[in-house]
Amino acid sequence: MSQNPKSKRVRQWLGLVFVIIGAVMLAWCSSNLKPWQIRMSKCSTKSCNSLTTVGITPSADPSPSSPYFVAYPHQYHFILEERNRCRQERPFLVLMIPVAPHNRKARDAIRNTWGKETKVLGQVISHYFLLGRSTEADGSEEQVLQESQKHHDILQSDFLDSYRNLTIKTMVMFEWLSNHCPNTSYAMKVDSDMFLNVHNLVSMLLKAPQHLYMTGLVALNATVLRDHNSKWFLPFSAFPESMYPPYAMGLGYVFSFDLPKKILKASAHVKAVYIEDVYVGLCMRHLGITPTNPPNGGWFRTTKPVCLESPCQDSCYWTSVITTILRSSEQLLDTWETYQTQAKSGC
Repeated sequence: MSQNPKSKRVRQWLGLVFVIIGAVMLAWCSSNLKPWQIRMSKCSTKSCNSLTTVGITPSADPSPSSPYFVAYPHQYHFILEERNRCRQERPFLVLMIPVAPHNRKARDAIRNTWGKETKVLGQVISHYFLLGRSTEADGSEEQVLQESQKHHDILQSDFLDSYRNLTIKTMVMFEWLSNHCPNTSYAMKVDSDMFLNVHNLVSMLLKAPQHLYMTGLVALNATVLRDHNSKWFLPFSAFPESMYPPYAMGLGYVFSFDLPKKILKASAHVKAVYIEDVYVGLCMRHLGITPTNPPNGGWFRTTKPVCLESPCQDSCYWTSVITTILRSSEQLLDTWETYQTQAKSGC
């Protein structure tokens, strides 16, 4: 019995339509996957908390339209992370510490000082080191992997770790926090060369607003630098305004946990410049949120004041601040001993 040519053509057209629909749906799903949804993981027998990406070619570093912009938003993938730790610990405060892959000395100094403060004033504290890919074939990647397996405090993404990519590192930090720490109240981005008084920080946060809150050393009416020789030079083409909006300086700022998702949404509308703290400030302005000065203006400091009096009246300095920039990891270890002595003396 011969087939009706018309019905045969109808079936052929229907088959073609289904193939096209299937291809479109597959493409849509692939393009909408988040970075954490396209990882392949391999767990050790001792712990499945530390995630190692295998079988994935690192993301090709996309070229920004200008050397003063960075490639964000973009799908960066985690090479190493602690997928479940934050959910399990349910910390009140998470400390996020950007650091270069090769800087093991800084990580160990922090682990032996303020990074070992895991419970303060009854509140659980967690810390993580945030890394990108090493810029050199110096063996640091294998060292970082071993370090991660030992300490379970490393988050490494596949962007190139460099000063120009600090904005990417910060935005990847917001991504990770918003997706892995659902029961956390606050987080702090703090540089690896900082002294941090966790006790004073927690004491401040127990009285702080719980929503739309960011504080630290807030820069007000900061002038945009147009000198080509400046480390923070930005041309008019990248940012035409003469002054930046208020922003919390990147050496150490604290924020309530509703902000990461909001800042990530704002980043879709704000061109990403390479000066990371300025860029966070631009996203905050887009949201209509202004960083708040801390209750005590002396808590967040860039340097320890030089004591010119005799006898010197700074015997309680380290118990009276939250942050101060230091020169080296060795100085952090020495400062931590001094801080503990001051705390025990009743400062």
